[in-house]
Amino acid sequence: MNLVTRVHQTSQEEPEKIAYHFMGKDTTYAEFDQTIGRFASGLAELGVGEGDHVAFLLGNTPHFLISLYATMRLGATAVPVNPIYSPEEIAFIVNNSDAKAVIALDAMLPMIEKADAAFPKVEAYVIAETKPDTHEKLSALPESVRGKVKPFTQVVARAPGYAEVKEADPDETAIILYTSGTTGHPKGAMLTHRNLYSNARDVADYLGFSPDDRVVATLPVFHVFALTVVVNAPLLRGAEVLLAPKFSPADVFRLIREKKATIFAGVPTMYNFMYQYPEGKKEDFESVRLAISGGSSLPVALLHNFEKKFDVRISEGYGLSEASPVTCFNPLDRDRVPGSIGTNIVNVVNRVVDEFGEDVPVGEVGELIVQGPNVMKGYYKLPEETAVALRNGWLYTGDLARQDEDGYFYIVDRKKDLVIVGGYNVYPREVEEALYEHPAVVEAAVVGVPDPNYGEAIRAYVVKKEGDPTTVDELKGFCAAKLAKYKIPAEIEFLEELPKNTTGKILRRSLKNMATNSR
Repeated sequence: MNLVTRVHQTSQEEPEKIAYHFMGKDTTYAEFDQTIGRFASGLAELGVGEGDHVAFLLGNTPHFLISLYATMRLGATAVPVNPIYSPEEIAFIVNNSDAKAVIALDAMLPMIEKADAAFPKVEAYVIAETKPDTHEKLSALPESVRGKVKPFTQVVARAPGYAEVKEADPDETAIILYTSGTTGHPKGAMLTHRNLYSNARDVADYLGFSPDDRVVATLPVFHVFALTVVVNAPLLRGAEVLLAPKFSPADVFRLIREKKATIFAGVPTMYNFMYQYPEGKKEDFESVRLAISGGSSLPVALLHNFEKKFDVRISEGYGLSEASPVTCFNPLDRDRVPGSIGTNIVNVVNRVVDEFGEDVPVGEVGELIVQGPNVMKGYYKLPEETAVALRNGWLYTGDLARQDEDGYFYIVDRKKDLVIVGGYNVYPREVEEALYEHPAVVEAAVVGVPDPNYGEAIRAYVVKKEGDPTTVDELKGFCAAKLAKYKIPAEIEFLEELPKNTTGKILRRSLKNMATNSR
């Protein structure tokens, strides 16, 4: 069994069940599976076959779901790319992944016009139409490119038949997911059919997904968190995906109310925006039985504030692209521990180890390592980096963590974000948690900056509530009551907003560059 065969099975058993909802329209599992089969057949006509790589420049639209499952149905490999990356970033991933075909939104046409130079290896382009003048724009493409380009609807409509559903080799690469590239170029994590299916199955089991669930998909579906938790896991269970084209608190609340959504998954930034939204009220979340947070650590103060306002429990988990991604989640049948990422999910083992790979005592900080059927086969074309990440059957995450006596894990910080002040270790998250407790603070991020006396010093970037008069000295005084002296920010700067990527994760590297350049 794999993800594609499971969707096909649901289409046979319950053809009229809704697979996804998008912009006011429902699509049944029978319709979904039929379109997957036809689009897969159309891709095959364009020369895409088993083992070929297909890059997606698609957002939260049905085109992504259809393309993903059609590509896997052919035995080809999907390469999802963030469509709002810069042209240079997109070109790197498409070329580095050796993509034979590209499926793109019509908004990407300005880049497709320069395809011969930008993507010399690509042989075919499929353009997903979202605007009425797309066909007109396609006919205006340069002649050298035009012959390689086909409209999405045409590929489906003119497909010679339906690509058959077959069992894929579980160890073949289904997806190459490029990491966000916190250092240097992004690396392509190769995830197999076994990786993806096992993690979707185990997440669905652990969190009790059922065919009756309606899951909000407002997270970017090209990101691994959304891919497993709000796409693959619901579809594997025969549930309904409520596909939202973009995130806004008003749109999310309306979607939850109108469709009586039962599961919502978001990153901390989303929860913060919804909590701060003045018109948000408890009734907006009354149908939600499970709220999930991931992507980065959820500040404990925000967790408590959101739960009190909306009367819903948030379950925080942990994952990374290289693990498909989920490894830990707060269990639903036991106490939720605020600040914790929970316990091992089914079939996955997490450990906290020292620099020699030996387990550290309970409560002590070490590196989190992971083992399970969800762990990637390696980085594409990067054997040396693969050997560093995968050692003796374990994935080394690069995250610092600790484990308590009850088996709950806590992410302390990224290994590379550790700040050393006068020989003392300072974990940015600890300082950020203290700042979030101040009623004026909307967002906070902490980085280390060079210091001639102590080696490094703490610099905090803070977004305050609009019009709030709180000063830097007042915030430092607030921190002094909660933190050891060496952990108190030496510098605090107020910003209107913090830099973030498309998943809402705060870009600490950008802040570090900002801090360095301002000194």
